[in-house]
Amino acid sequence: MNYKNIIVWIVTVFLSIIYIFFGHNIASKNLTVMDSQQSYSAKAIVLSIEDEVQGQSYEGIAPIVADTTTLFTCRLLEGEHKGEEILAAQIGDSSFSAAKQKIISVGDKIIVYNYPAEEYGTEWIFGNYVRFDTLMIFAATFFVLLLLFGWGKGINTIISLTFTCLAIFLVYIPSILSGQNIYISTLIACGFITIMTILITNGWSKKTLATILGCLFGVCVAACLSLIMDRVLHLTGVIDENSIYLTALPSPVNLNAIIFGSIVVGSLGAVMDVAMDIASSLYEICQHSDRLSFARLVKSGLTIGRDIMGTMSNTLVLAYIGSSLSVVLLLITYADSISSLINREMIIVEFIQALIGSTAILLTIPLTAIICGMIYIGKQKKPRSVRKQRIY
Repeated sequence: MNYKNIIVWIVTVFLSIIYIFFGHNIASKNLTVMDSQQSYSAKAIVLSIEDEVQGQSYEGIAPIVADTTTLFTCRLLEGEHKGEEILAAQIGDSSFSAAKQKIISVGDKIIVYNYPAEEYGTEWIFGNYVRFDTLMIFAATFFVLLLLFGWGKGINTIISLTFTCLAIFLVYIPSILSGQNIYISTLIACGFITIMTILITNGWSKKTLATILGCLFGVCVAACLSLIMDRVLHLTGVIDENSIYLTALPSPVNLNAIIFGSIVVGSLGAVMDVAMDIASSLYEICQHSDRLSFARLVKSGLTIGRDIMGTMSNTLVLAYIGSSLSVVLLLITYADSISSLINREMIIVEFIQALIGSTAILLTIPLTAIICGMIYIGKQKKPRSVRKQRIY
C-alpha cells in the first residue's frame, strides 16, 4: 500500500466514524420506540430443575393438549440483579407444540424476563436461549479465515463490514423508526456503504472510481424501478402481519417506502460485486496490453459481464426465495388457486425484488464497461513506438 492509499484509508475510516457518530445522533434524535416500558430481561444460567407442572389446554369443555411448565433455579449473569439465584418458569404453550420446544436443562444459558407468573409462584419466566454468543464464535471463525486468505485485504474487509453493520443498525434503522424520510435515508446509506467499502478495500485508483460510479448507477436503477413498480402494481406495503405492527408504532412507518428500502439495499451487494468484477477485470486487461481501443475494451467488458450476469441473477432469486421459503410453502399449501397465489402482494414483492435487482445488475454491466473505457483508455498514454514513428 503506497502513501496515497494509506492517506485515503485513514481519511475514509475517520469520515466513516464521523458519519456513524453524527448520523446516529441525528437519526435517533426523535426516536421514542425504545423508550416504551418493557419487561426487564437478563442472561442467566440454569442451576437446577425444581419441578414440572402438568397443565391442560381446553377447546370448549374438553382438554385437548397437555402443557408442561418447568420450574427451575438459575443465576442471573448481568444487570442490577447479577449473581442472584432466582426461581423461574418455562411455561409450556400448546399452540407451539408442533415446534417441539426444547425443555431447558442444567447448564443452559438463557434469557429470563421479570414478568410475574403468580400461578407458579415466581416473578421470572423463560424467554429464549442465549444464541448470540455462539453466533459470535462462528463470526470470529469467519474473520480468522478472512485474515488467513486475505491478509491486508482481509483486515480491510472486516473493517468495511463493521462500518456497514454500524451504518445499518445505528443510522439507517433508527432513521426509519424515528419517522424520517425512508427514501432519502436509503439512498444516503447505500451511497455511504458503496464509497466506504470500495475505498477501504481497494484504495484510490482509476479502478476504484470506475467501480463507485458503476455501482451508484446500478443503485439508482434499482431505486427508479422500485418507484415505478410501486405505482404500476398498486402496492400497499402490507405483505404480512409484521407490516401491520409497523403502522402501530409511535412514528408510523411508510410501508411502501419499506419495500423500496428492502429492494434497493438488497440489490446493493450484488450490484457492487458486479461493478467491481467488471472494473477489476478491465483494469487487468489494460495493464497487460499496450494497444487497446475504447471499443475493444468495452466489448471485453460486455463479454465478461455476460458470464457474470447469469450466476448473479440466480444468486438474487435464490436468496430471496430462500429467505421466505417457509412462508412460500405455507401460501402454496393453502392457496385457492395458482392465480390467487401469484397475485398475492407478498409473492409479487418477492418477484419484483429479484427482477429489479437482476435488471440493476444487467444495466450496471454495460455502464461500468463504458466508464472503464473512458477512464482507462481516455487517459492512457500512447505506446512509445507509436510516438517515435510520428517523430520520424
